[in-house]
Amino acid sequence: MEGHVSAGDYKDVVLFLATAGIIVPLFRRWRVSPILGFLGAGVLLGPYGLASLSDAAPWVAYVTIDNPGEIAQLAELGVVFLLFMIGLELSWQRLRLLRRYVFGMGALQVTLCAGIIAAAAVAMGQSVASAAAIGAALALSSTAVVMPILAERKRQHSQAGRATFSVLLFQDLAVAPILITIAMTSGRADQGLSPNLLLTFAPAAIGVLVLLAFGRLLLRPMLRSVARAKSEELFMAACLLVVIGAGLVSALAGLSMAIGAFIAGLLLAETEFRHEVEVTIEPFKGLLLGLFFLSVGIGLNLSTLAANPLLIPALAIGMVALNTTVIFGLARLFRLTSQSAIEAALLLAGGGEFAFVILSSAVGGGIVPEAIAQTVLVASTLSMMSIPVLAAWGLKLGGRKVTPSELPQEPVESTAPAVTPRVLVIGYGRVGRLVGEMLHRHEIPWVAAERDAKLVEIGRRSGDAIYFGDAARIEFLKRCGLGEASALVITMDDAEAVETVVSLAREQRADLKIIARARDARQAERLYELGATDAVPETIEASLQLSEALLVEIGVPMGLVIASIHERRDEVRKSLNRPEALGGRLRRYRQSGEPGAAP
Repeated sequence: MEGHVSAGDYKDVVLFLATAGIIVPLFRRWRVSPILGFLGAGVLLGPYGLASLSDAAPWVAYVTIDNPGEIAQLAELGVVFLLFMIGLELSWQRLRLLRRYVFGMGALQVTLCAGIIAAAAVAMGQSVASAAAIGAALALSSTAVVMPILAERKRQHSQAGRATFSVLLFQDLAVAPILITIAMTSGRADQGLSPNLLLTFAPAAIGVLVLLAFGRLLLRPMLRSVARAKSEELFMAACLLVVIGAGLVSALAGLSMAIGAFIAGLLLAETEFRHEVEVTIEPFKGLLLGLFFLSVGIGLNLSTLAANPLLIPALAIGMVALNTTVIFGLARLFRLTSQSAIEAALLLAGGGEFAFVILSSAVGGGIVPEAIAQTVLVASTLSMMSIPVLAAWGLKLGGRKVTPSELPQEPVESTAPAVTPRVLVIGYGRVGRLVGEMLHRHEIPWVAAERDAKLVEIGRRSGDAIYFGDAARIEFLKRCGLGEASALVITMDDAEAVETVVSLAREQRADLKIIARARDARQAERLYELGATDAVPETIEASLQLSEALLVEIGVPMGLVIASIHERRDEVRKSLNRPEALGGRLRRYRQSGEPGAAP
């Protein structure tokens, strides 16, 4: 049977991929957030952009989006995956360490900004419910824009960076209750708090209980079973099932899919699969979130800006000014330096991606009029597009050296986990377990990564911090603590995997101490070339241990035996580490009869 394929059926997909593959990389090169690239491309490709010129120039139909509704429906998954990742990255330890800024400064920022904006909206003629939705939407900043800026400029561990992260964290936590409230009050804005309204929470409560029960009882065993299959494709499918399945259960309960995904992320946050799931989901989140912002740009009617050339810019400027003032005041109240306070305030001054989600939900529920929502969204978009400029100003003002009198009166909590791994152990087989036991004896904190789900389960039962995942991926290593660890020990028996991990780790960090397990002298030499600080060949170590036992048994004093063994080990290490200077010596050593050495 012949298949008939029309190029027009795939035009929208091709335009999106072209945006992701051409326009966004240009924005990265210009050091501008890719999100702004997707937003700009959406405006250009949408019905209010080039498509508006189709009557005068019919050819523009080939480079514009034909079905924005279908794009928007798929783009909703971008927010679903974003909230899943937010839930996955949360932990009780992180919340505890940053509780003062998260639940103090963050809560006050959202409450004050939302309240002031809502009061202004009421004064301009909006109903209380509509004003509350607008205030909640505009009180949230852009995690997707701000955090990459902090990471790129290496400011995430500065005082301003920690405060900014804490506020964003509370804002992310606030999204779920805001969406639940909007979902429950949709179509009932004038009823107040009635028994009938309270009854509508019952399906939502049942849905949340189902998700919690499923997560507690079945989620970890399911992922453990899939992990034992040792198939990346199956694990990826299981991760997608968790995200989308949890979202559908939430949607059936009357909530948004994003809420269900957020709960699923929270349930996985404390499991051994957390980091591998993060690495697996990240590409989907990035692509779908890009599609979400493309969809937002498509829906922006810039004629609204032309019709209100003074009102919309005034709203955007007022929003930025309000957020800057409130956050600066709160930052000083929480004893941040004036430079850090202004940097954090400018970073958080712009609007965020959840404004589109909240207002879209409010419009769909009949809470906010569509015309008002469109005006507010255009203003929010303008403020979001100003974030890179605001961040540059903040870095210029806040990145200066502070005087001793401006230092905080009390230490600022770190965003690092309570137990920062000094050593990252890759492989939890017989060798890795022994290394972990020795680290325990010396009270050195460590974290392990292992690809075998059975070994991970054994380690977890023993109380060790072990994560399931593929260490041959740099993103997984970073999430396990590569950036904070002082040493990396690789105990895997897979020679190719060991070399890959050594190469990735050394490329990422030049100061890291890397101790790697090698099969023989040849692989040890290769590991030194890749950047290992030390490589331990199994065959040579076995020979040295046999020699030690032999010498002791035939009567050589123990002290002399230990000294000679250490001396010989140092000679071998030097010869392997500097083959160009000691090549002849290495060849003579190999020819002397080293077990397993190549002839």
